[in-house]
Amino acid sequence: MNTVQNHASDGVLDTIIVGGGQAGLALGYFLSRQGRDFAILDAGQRVGDAWRQRWDSLRLFTPVKFDGLPGLPFPGDRLGFPGKDEVADYLENYAQHFGLPVRLGAKVERLRHDDGHYVAEAGGRSWKAANVVVATGACVAPKIPDFAAQLDDSVLQLHSSAYRNPGQLRPGPVLVVGVGNSGAEIALEVSRSHPTLLAGKPTAELPVKHGRAAARFILPLVRFAGTHVLTLGTPIGRKAAPGFLSHGTPLIRTKIKDLTDAGVERVGRVAGVSDGKAVTEDGRILEVANVIWCTGYTDDFAWVEPRAFDGAGRPRQHRGVARDAAGLFFLGQEFLYAAASATLPGVARDAAYLARQIPRRGTDGPADRAGRSPQKGRPRESRPQQVRGRA
Repeated sequence: MNTVQNHASDGVLDTIIVGGGQAGLALGYFLSRQGRDFAILDAGQRVGDAWRQRWDSLRLFTPVKFDGLPGLPFPGDRLGFPGKDEVADYLENYAQHFGLPVRLGAKVERLRHDDGHYVAEAGGRSWKAANVVVATGACVAPKIPDFAAQLDDSVLQLHSSAYRNPGQLRPGPVLVVGVGNSGAEIALEVSRSHPTLLAGKPTAELPVKHGRAAARFILPLVRFAGTHVLTLGTPIGRKAAPGFLSHGTPLIRTKIKDLTDAGVERVGRVAGVSDGKAVTEDGRILEVANVIWCTGYTDDFAWVEPRAFDGAGRPRQHRGVARDAAGLFFLGQEFLYAAASATLPGVARDAAYLARQIPRRGTDGPADRAGRSPQKGRPRESRPQQVRGRA
C-alpha cells in the first residue's frame, strides 16, 4: 500500500474530497494507490453516519456479494441483504483498513476558488487544494412540497430522512406520501401498528420476488443493466436517464400487492391542503394524525461557488469531470454516468475513472492513466476489481 501524504508541505493538498460515504471512500482508495496527498472531509462524527441516520429497518436491495468497495469484500452471507448499520460499520472499517485520511465533523459550508486553488471552508477551518471532488451523495436536501407548511399543527410531519420507526408516530392514521421504494417499505412497516394510507403511483415494479433466489439469478442481470447498459454512453441509457432522475426506480422488495394484503389503503396524489388537512387531486380530504413525506431529495450545491451547473441545478459534467471549472469533479450522484452511479455496486467504476482524470498537483493533464505511483509502478489493486462478485 502506498503511503498517503496527508498534508502537503506548503499546505496545499493535491485533492479534497467532500463527502466520506461510499463514493468518497472508493475514490480515496484509488487516490491512495496513486500516492496522492488528499483529505476526505465528512460532516459526520463517525464514518458511515449518513447510513446510521436512516430508518431502523432499512436493508439494501443488493446482496452482500455486490456491496463491497474496491479491495475489501463486504462480510457476511453472500446472498444476504445487509442492514443500514452493517453498511455504516463496513464503511467505517473500510476507511480504517486502508488508512484513508478522513476528517470528521467537517461539514463544508463554502467552496471557493482563490488564486489558482480551491478552498473548502468548514466551521472555521479551511483546506486548500488543486482539485476538489464533490461526493456528497444523492440524499442531500429532503424534498417536501411547500403546501406541507399549511397542515394543522396537530399533524406530525416527518420526511423519510427523519423517520426511524413507528414509535415516533402519534396515535391515529398515517399518510405516507410517495410510492417509491422508501414509501412502500415505510408504509408496510407502519401498517402493522397504524391505519395507513399511501398516496401516489409507483413507476413500475421488479417483475420477480426479491430475495435469495433473485440475488442468485436475477439481480446480477439488474446490476449489469444498471452499470453497463443504462449509461450516458448508450442510446438507451441517455433516453432512460431523465425518467430515472424525475420518477425514481421501480419498486423492488415491497410490491403493491404486499401493501394491499397488509391493509394499506391507496389514495390519489396529494395536491394541496384545505383547512389544515391534506387533499388529494380528486378532492378527497384525508383525516390523518401523521404524514411521512417519502418524496425524495434535491441536490444542494448552494455552497459551491464555482458556477458549474445547468438551469436545473445539476452539474454540467462528463463522467464526473466539470465542463466549466477546471479541477472540479463530481461523484456518487444519481445517474452521474450510469443508473447505478449512486449505489454501492456502481460507484467503484466511476471512482476509478475519476481517479485517472484528476490531474496531479503541478501538472496540466490527467493523472497517469495506469494509476502508477512515481516510485512503485502500478499496484495490483489500482484498477476496478471484480471482488467476489462486486461491480
